Amino acid sequence: MTRSNRPVLESPHKLIAIGLFLLLASAVVLAIVERNAVIAELEQESAVLHRLASQRVDQHDAHLTALSALATAAEGERQDLFLDVAATISRFYPRIDEVQLIPLDPNDRMIGTEPIDPAFADTIRSAARTSDGSIALLPHPDKPDHYIMVKRSPNSDAARYGLMLGIDTGKLLDEAGPFWSRSGVALTLSLPDGHPLFKRGEIPETLRFSRPLSSPSQPLPLETGMRIGFADLFPPARTGLTLLVVGFAGFAALSILRQRARTRRAVEQARLNALETRLAHASRVNALGEMASGLAHEVTQPLTAILAQVQAGRRMLGRGDTEALEPVLDDTVTQARRASAILERFRNWSRPQNAPRSVFDLRDAIRNVEILLAPQAASHDVQLAFRLPDHPAPVIADPVEMEQVVFNLLRNAIDATADRGGAARVIVALRLRENEVVLEISDNGPGVPAELRPRLFTPFTTTRTDGTGLGLALSQRLVERAGGEIALVDGGTGATFRVVLPRVEGIAEAAQ
Repeated sequence: MTRSNRPVLESPHKLIAIGLFLLLASAVVLAIVERNAVIAELEQESAVLHRLASQRVDQHDAHLTALSALATAAEGERQDLFLDVAATISRFYPRIDEVQLIPLDPNDRMIGTEPIDPAFADTIRSAARTSDGSIALLPHPDKPDHYIMVKRSPNSDAARYGLMLGIDTGKLLDEAGPFWSRSGVALTLSLPDGHPLFKRGEIPETLRFSRPLSSPSQPLPLETGMRIGFADLFPPARTGLTLLVVGFAGFAALSILRQRARTRRAVEQARLNALETRLAHASRVNALGEMASGLAHEVTQPLTAILAQVQAGRRMLGRGDTEALEPVLDDTVTQARRASAILERFRNWSRPQNAPRSVFDLRDAIRNVEILLAPQAASHDVQLAFRLPDHPAPVIADPVEMEQVVFNLLRNAIDATADRGGAARVIVALRLRENEVVLEISDNGPGVPAELRPRLFTPFTTTRTDGTGLGLALSQRLVERAGGEIALVDGGTGATFRVVLPRVEGIAEAAQ
């Protein structure tokens, strides 16, 4: 062993070559690590900015609804009340810097937080008249980096006003963090038709993030990007320190071969452990951020509605209008209960559970759920069909958890087909494969919208107005705990969810 290594230790040329190779290899590794870190930072910061902007634009819908209700209730008599609420909204939400209430009759008086050009007023009237009930998004004709939201009020064919909010996109994207002020970082926000609203820098083709905001009424495309320069790949202080440490470690390691092997193994293991810890921490932080963002996204709307309704109710109470106050208080109670239900579902979903696992026949769980949901299906005129095999379907899991999974999927299918009358049909099929048990629950409802499919199992994703979107996320968690998989099957009409669980040889054999 010593004889084979002596030439290397005694040759200065080989020592220099090995030292240069180690320095070059360290520089390459450093560049790769730094580039991956920059990419991860851009993706994480972009996701945070996307969530922040999405939550903010969702608040605009609640403001429009509250202002529309106030304008309709006041019948044009209390302009001061409307302006007070508009000023309060602008004070709490500086990005909303203009509110206008434009009568569709040009002879009526306009109400707004600032003077408005007649041509601009005609644009708002035209957008309100041609509205099909959805909110119109237009660029502001007089203010760059602004867009306007126009909604007819009341939101019906008997509309009398065009209600407009002016949004400053610069303030919409502020407080995003110091990352977006760095050199080489680009950011753009546009209207759905491509009209640019906000632009900072040029988006590169190689490293970019593009996604519309998660708002049904304001799906504004958000694009970010970053140019990676030499200084990003090789930070001076870190590069110098890394090369110095590697050079010293390499020289010291080459002097004693056995010590070199132990040292290099320890350093490499430490680096891998540190990287693994960093990635695990980032994964936990991202998951927590997604859940917190979803919770904040769900709770923000009822809280915003409560704020607007309480402000309007206080004004009505001050003028003694108790008849108009009662429905406002009822709506406030409804929104508060909705927020409480969201928090309760979130608490139940996130609570750790360590249920015992056992071998049982999956057919028994399906039959129990059938007994529970048969009355609900009958009340909605939904036909249930169960296709179960004659032989047992043994799996290892917690029976109660599997019943919860089947219950969630079957109830979703019933809800999806509830308005189809006698044609509504849900099929529960169980098949046995060589090493798997496959459960499929299919319905002939409208199916899952394409835009929801990528995040279908993400917490707080739902198509029901009264749902909180935790059922499928919880089902996925329970199925994966049992070693299985759950997925939405593509193709066909309606929706089909497939659950695949490992199959054991038999109940009696597995129990032994």
